[in-house]
Amino acid sequence: MKKKLSVFVMALAGAALLAGCGSSTTTATDTTTTETTEATAEASPEAEATAEAEPTEEATETTEETAQTTEDNGTVSTDGSTSMEKVIGALGESFMAQNEGVTFTYNPTGSGSGITAVEEGRCDIGLSSRNLKDEEVAKGLTQTVLAYDGIAIIVNPENPVSDLDIDTIAKIYKGEIKNWSEVGGNDAEIVLIGREAGSGTRDGFESITGTEDACAYRQELTSTGDVITTVAENPDAIGYASLASVKDTVKALSVGGVVPSEDTVKDGSYVIQRPFVLVTKDGVALSATAQKFFDYITSADAASIISEAGAVPAN
Repeated sequence: MKKKLSVFVMALAGAALLAGCGSSTTTATDTTTTETTEATAEASPEAEATAEAEPTEEATETTEETAQTTEDNGTVSTDGSTSMEKVIGALGESFMAQNEGVTFTYNPTGSGSGITAVEEGRCDIGLSSRNLKDEEVAKGLTQTVLAYDGIAIIVNPENPVSDLDIDTIAKIYKGEIKNWSEVGGNDAEIVLIGREAGSGTRDGFESITGTEDACAYRQELTSTGDVITTVAENPDAIGYASLASVKDTVKALSVGGVVPSEDTVKDGSYVIQRPFVLVTKDGVALSATAQKFFDYITSADAASIISEAGAVPAN
């Protein structure tokens, strides 16, 4: 009987021991699982923060490319030289006729203002009737010559004078020759009409005639049209204006015996001439529409339009 009881007691002790061991294993597993889950939960915010703080290279490149490209809204905006009005207007009309839904704008502010507008990002393409200066190029601006234009010396149709040489023109504008009678005209005081500071036409005229900062202007006007109108209304006036814009309300003088025309500008025999320039900014891509316009007006396809507007195409 004692043997049987001992065996029974031993059996119960073994069962208890086995139960205790099983319980200990389960607890360890649960604890490990819980700790791992908690560690993962604590690490997740840091991982998310890292993911947000470090964008992929592809995303970065896309952002940079977007910053370098002008948004395309189907509009081409130009700003600058009033002398280029006839040429750029004709080109703009032709471009719109060939591209339905596209809008072309031109703001006639003068060469200096147009150059500044490009620099400040206020237009797609600047228009200048002079070459860029070194300090403008240093600001990251680039020029493309669209055409060449003569600067006509204009007088009232009633004025009997028909030809002046460069030296005489310079003396007139410096105030050294004051009366038309000194150059074969009427006995009347010469009224000097010019453009405002910053005008590409003025810059071209003064640099060619050697009259920079020496002209004794009676009036300094802000557009080519104003100069033409003023000379047309005053029989004693003399002025200068884009050959492409000259109308029959004024008379263009020959210079040194050479009549201003497309042919004499092209062959260089008419010496008072300057370029018509398109101004853009380095590192800033034009919109698709503006680039298409730029490519069109600088191509051979636009040459006839430029010629009909009175300028000599560069291409």
